[in-house]
Amino acid sequence: MGDRWRSELTAAGAIAVGSALGGASRVAIAMLFPTAPWLATALVNVTGALLMGLLHALTLPGGRMPLGVRWRQAILGGYLGGFTTFSILSAETLAFIDDGQLAAATANLAGGLTLALLAVMLGHALGARWKAA
Repeated sequence: MGDRWRSELTAAGAIAVGSALGGASRVAIAMLFPTAPWLATALVNVTGALLMGLLHALTLPGGRMPLGVRWRQAILGGYLGGFTTFSILSAETLAFIDDGQLAAATANLAGGLTLALLAVMLGHALGARWKAA
């Protein structure tokens, strides 16, 4: 196995472990709000986005808490990605804003949210149709 493959598998493993922990954290928070799952989701999404921005800035080389690439992948892409899908969308939109690409930032955010809504609507419609069949 070449060095490239070993590196890719290590990255995938770091992200997978982080994602599993993030997903478990999300479920634990949802259990705190059994009658208001939307509140748990909002809390997770806003908290995840806040942590994504904060940790992204702090853990870059030269940042206050610099981390190696694997730790960044495990925490940012893995844990926070598993904790919430909104944090990644927010970070990507921030990158566009930081690059002065406001139109791209707007399209990324609006498109991401719109596509997610359309996907859930489509999934619901298909599920209702298959359930009735």
